[in-house]
Amino acid sequence: MELGLRGRVAAITGPAKGMGAAVTRAFAAEGCHLVLLGRDTAAIGPVAREAEAAGVRTAILACDVTDGGAARAAMDAGVAALGGLDILVNVAGGSGPIGKTGETTTEAEFDEIIDLNVRGCFNTMRAAIPHLRARGGGRVVNVGGTFGMRGRAGRMAYSASKWGLRGITKSFALELGADGITVNTVAPGMVDGPRFREKVCREMAQRLGITEEEAARRHAADYALRRVSTDADVANACVFLASDAARQITGADLPVDGGWAAL
Repeated sequence: MELGLRGRVAAITGPAKGMGAAVTRAFAAEGCHLVLLGRDTAAIGPVAREAEAAGVRTAILACDVTDGGAARAAMDAGVAALGGLDILVNVAGGSGPIGKTGETTTEAEFDEIIDLNVRGCFNTMRAAIPHLRARGGGRVVNVGGTFGMRGRAGRMAYSASKWGLRGITKSFALELGADGITVNTVAPGMVDGPRFREKVCREMAQRLGITEEEAARRHAADYALRRVSTDADVANACVFLASDAARQITGADLPVDGGWAAL
């Protein structure tokens, strides 16, 4: 299937590692030029060089997405460097406190994750919209999470942030449809990688007195497909929602979780 992405410009937040790096590679493989936004520009360098080796142009911009002014300035600079913008993919985010109840979560912990996962996407969307409108339409893909669809004990702050992101996504989708801009959410479940292994599995292992590998197997057993998602699974979903194949999809949540949200 021809996805129609070659030659388009995609801005990606949080592109340096893990899921963000996988998303960056996937869009580069489709021939998209890339505006890469993150706090640590040196960390973005290796994945940018991979993308350039695939034949696409990149612009690396320092950006704290929680700062609206910084988001606008970085987005404007990236668009100026690459000549426009067609796609925004918001990957940047955090996990918040793990294993803490709502009662024991501090105000500072709650504020920090809401600021990053909700305000950060709000800021970059507002920065991108004028550029997408100038192209006559475009795509916004926000990376949420299935804890924002079912909730999760011990992850109240993170769940709240992802529920909030869903609300922003759906409202923007309704507001921007007439401009030809689609806005959707990809909702990963657990994604195998350093954060999953070193934070989630480690916390479960310590709490239950089991190995981290056993903790990973227990998480996988929660899913209909009996496997934990990979970065590539999430990246493929982002590419699809950004493509011409998804032109009639907006305001949607696409779980990439092996069936956990449906159970």
